[in-house]
Amino acid sequence: MKPAAVKRWVALALAAPLLLGACGTDTGKDAAAPAAGTAQTQNVKNVSEISAGSTFNDTDVMFLQMLVDNQEQGLEMVEIAAERAQRPEVVDFAKAVQATQNDEISMMKNWLTEWGKPTKVDERVSLHADHGGMPSTGDQEIEALRTVGKGKFETAFLNLFLAHQHNAVEMAGLELDKGGNELAKSYAERVKQSRSDQVQQMLKLLNG
Repeated sequence: MKPAAVKRWVALALAAPLLLGACGTDTGKDAAAPAAGTAQTQNVKNVSEISAGSTFNDTDVMFLQMLVDNQEQGLEMVEIAAERAQRPEVVDFAKAVQATQNDEISMMKNWLTEWGKPTKVDERVSLHADHGGMPSTGDQEIEALRTVGKGKFETAFLNLFLAHQHNAVEMAGLELDKGGNELAKSYAERVKQSRSDQVQQMLKLLNG
């Protein structure tokens, strides 16, 4: 497959789950689902098998490592939200993020393994801050979502996750500026767009 075709494949595959929920498309039982065997469903199924190639630099590695960590934390948060949120639109938002980020984490870990690099970061907070980003979300902040009062949960979750996804936008900006791998940069562009969209959606949910 030609590089340009693979870049389009990455963009379509990673966009599909988000478009089914987090960007406002109907996620109810009557919503139209992609037919089995379509390009969309096939691409999403195989997104973790995409190879990034052998050309990369330190920024590519750092971007993927930071984003794996960011998204693993994000999954913890949206799993809590899917269980504790009261409004259906917040639950749908959380579930859409779950579907998208599970696939993305598998893809990023595979790329790092291809390059012979660790998939984990050693010093989470300093790694974010030292490269111009906000400090990463703390484990205690995530744990607090499990115990915050029912009436305050959605506000607490949305505020925390909004800042968390804004951090992902900053990571993507760093990759777009200094990254060397074309697929990693294409993915960073997708992250920048999708997380920015999520931030806007969360602001609407907070004001709703």
